[in-house]
Amino acid sequence: MPGKIARKYADLISSRSKLVVAIILLLTVIVGGGVAVGEMDEAGLGEFEIDSPETEASDFIAENYGQQEGVVSQIVVRDEGGNVLTQDSLVAGLEFQQTVQDDDDLNATLDGDGFIGVENVLGSAAYFQAGEPPQSTPNVTEQRNALANLSDDEFDGLLESTLDPDADIPGDQDPYQFLPTAYEPGDTTSEARLTLLLQIDDSGEDEDPQAAYDAQVQIQQLLADQFDDAFIFGQGISNEASSQATGDSFAIITPFALIIIIVVLGVAYRDVLDFLLAIGGIALVLIWMAGIMGWLEIPMNVILIAVPFLLVGLSIDYALHVVMRYREAGYGRLDVQQNGEEQADGKKGETNAEPEKRESNPPDDGLSRAMYLLIEGIRDDKAARTVSDEARDDSDEVAPAVRIRAAMAAGLASVILAIGAATFSTSVGFFSNIVSPLPAIRDFAVLSGAGILATFVIFGAFIPALKTEIDTVAEERFGWNRLKPAFGVGESIANRLLSGIAASVSRVPVGVIIIAFLLATGGAYGATTIDTEFNQADFLPEDPPDWTSNLPGPLQPGSYTISDDFEYLSTNFQLQGDDSQSQILIRPNGGEVTDEDVLPAIDNATADVDPDSSIVMRSDGTAAIEGPHTVLRDVASDHDELNAKINDRDQTGNGLPDEDVQEVYDLLFELEEQSAANVLSRDNGEITSARLIISVQRAESVQTIADDTAVIADRIEADTTGITAVATGIPVTEAVLQDALLENLVQAFAITLVIILAFLTLLFWFKYRAPSFGPVVLAPVVASLAWLLGVMSVLDISFNSETAVVTSLAIGLGVDYSIHAGERFIDERERHDSLEDALQATITGTGGALLASAGTTAAAFGVLALSLAPPLQRFGIVTGTAVAFAFFACITVLPCLLVVRERLKDRGS
Repeated sequence: MPGKIARKYADLISSRSKLVVAIILLLTVIVGGGVAVGEMDEAGLGEFEIDSPETEASDFIAENYGQQEGVVSQIVVRDEGGNVLTQDSLVAGLEFQQTVQDDDDLNATLDGDGFIGVENVLGSAAYFQAGEPPQSTPNVTEQRNALANLSDDEFDGLLESTLDPDADIPGDQDPYQFLPTAYEPGDTTSEARLTLLLQIDDSGEDEDPQAAYDAQVQIQQLLADQFDDAFIFGQGISNEASSQATGDSFAIITPFALIIIIVVLGVAYRDVLDFLLAIGGIALVLIWMAGIMGWLEIPMNVILIAVPFLLVGLSIDYALHVVMRYREAGYGRLDVQQNGEEQADGKKGETNAEPEKRESNPPDDGLSRAMYLLIEGIRDDKAARTVSDEARDDSDEVAPAVRIRAAMAAGLASVILAIGAATFSTSVGFFSNIVSPLPAIRDFAVLSGAGILATFVIFGAFIPALKTEIDTVAEERFGWNRLKPAFGVGESIANRLLSGIAASVSRVPVGVIIIAFLLATGGAYGATTIDTEFNQADFLPEDPPDWTSNLPGPLQPGSYTISDDFEYLSTNFQLQGDDSQSQILIRPNGGEVTDEDVLPAIDNATADVDPDSSIVMRSDGTAAIEGPHTVLRDVASDHDELNAKINDRDQTGNGLPDEDVQEVYDLLFELEEQSAANVLSRDNGEITSARLIISVQRAESVQTIADDTAVIADRIEADTTGITAVATGIPVTEAVLQDALLENLVQAFAITLVIILAFLTLLFWFKYRAPSFGPVVLAPVVASLAWLLGVMSVLDISFNSETAVVTSLAIGLGVDYSIHAGERFIDERERHDSLEDALQATITGTGGALLASAGTTAAAFGVLALSLAPPLQRFGIVTGTAVAFAFFACITVLPCLLVVRERLKDRGS
């Protein structure tokens, strides 16, 4: 039954080719119109939603403590081996700030004066030292003038007094927060200093503050003009560097990729028209993909980067199979002679010219049946009869139109079922992700599944119909011979290579299977050791390798220091901003936050932090953690009233109250409400929660930060009764989201494999009554996936949400390759008495198309490993390896499994 459906479908496409082309072009206009209708917004990982204690705690903090408003960036001025706390350097820092403020466009993005740094602390101190009242707030110009007018001795004295640990500095800014964590309090020298750039976030909900980001890029240039060694790190700088690195990468890679695609496809097709048809088909698929995104209003996110590459890979594969089967039907396996003799499968047989006798015994073979139907006329198809009636000229030679349509019908009939099966299995596999709780994964499922179906429409209908029309016109009007040998068939290097593989695997199939199994086992073991962490630093561009300096001028990339800058910043400074801090939310769970055991538990847990953890350690060896315990001590040092109340209730001598904690907190709110409200929340005077703010090294992975934060939270819970302590904050919630995303993708892998296995089993049972073919065809896909994970482990490539999506290509393309080869083997097994001959025909026939397809896909996308952007590097390595392994498993492991299955079947019969 499936074979009859395939033949009818192929006959329809070849006989109604003009109508098929017109309909699909109309559909392309309609679907592609979604590009203009929809708005291509962007969605980041932060927009994923998932219910968890960490995200619930984050929401509570946002409602009860508020969130940081505006955009915060860090500016670092360095002088390695020197000193950035000189009068000239500090005055230069204030002059830089003044330059930024003098630019109206840049000044419009600043929040207030826009800058807070040690130069501002010293400038304000110099202003007050000149006799101005401490209540006033000097602007940057006043700070600069006051600091510049100091004599050397006056500056030295001011610097020493300001950096004195016991100094009482006017204003709220602590100069130590702008100096490296290794800075010794009281020193008057430092190799680096930090300045915060504060900007207004005037964007709407779920929008980026693009004006602030653009201003950061301009400010970076002004900073470079002012200092020899300084940098700014912010989201705008990161976005600009990533965008530029991506552009530079594609400028370098695109020529290589195009050359590879042109050479490989050129060698495979050896025909300009077929090559252009393939490229045109790929373009149409991408138009459909973009249109689907528009109509469904799917926002762009980092996960969707894999979709166009998947579709391009499938497009190349489908195109090659359709064209090569067409060529085999028209050139290598079917040759209609002028005298009416038909030559099929290389054997010449008699052909009765009388339709009645031919009809009484219609050929079973799909190829010759297609020729029979087209030459004699499909009796219930007027259009086909018209073609038949007008197909012969005066010499009774079969016209090109008939021969071309017959070849297309025959070739398409022999491959469309495999293409349809591959389309169904891969699209359903990707569609299985639609149950994900994560919006971006659901978008990925819809777009990839719909894109795969679009690929089938274009290359399973449009391209065969269009090729039929083009080849007919080329032969009838221009006399161009459009029948060419298929790639891998005949005397060629590819044929000898594939023939050698076929001969080798048929001799020692069990040995090949054992080796493949051992390699898969090793890969599976390696998968257990793969790092699954997600690190922000892994996405920052790196400085280009030395070989890029030999490229022509236009192709030479820029210099990228952002990765090193981020590492330096994260390692040496206590960063500001919510994304550089984790938090712990402490709430009652049967007890009270004001219970006597809570403050000691917080103090003990934060005093014993592993110095090798991701938590920032100050120069005095204490962790950079702010909480109720630190605020109480800081405010008590400035207010005798609070100090006395604490001392009266401090029985352990640790500077914290052991009783009447609620009363102490009430006084704290009276004296320093802003400081108290930063670490305590209350409702009608009752304390409802407390929080710890933890400075972390953002260069560490979010999972490491989450784990280190959870260690402190767990200790607090263990030392208290009736209290919950939950690790949260941007790095922690990002880790939760990434872990949930990875878990979801792994579950989707399993669901995909089960669905594909069930589909293939049913397909082969229904068509051939051979359900065991399903597991056999899927086994090489699983093996290649295990090999891929092993290579990722060896190359130290993390298996996270990014690479998990990329590895889905291994399943999509692997299943596609295996179905083609499995279907071809079954077809060839019916044609050949010898198992070895069937295997030889399968590997040299379908293997040739697979070789061209895999070679093009793997090489073209593999060159992304040369990218300057780490995500593109990983994408290139993983994709190229996945495609290569999928192809290798298909032409080695699958044939061996088929041979063993046949031999076991023969022994059992």
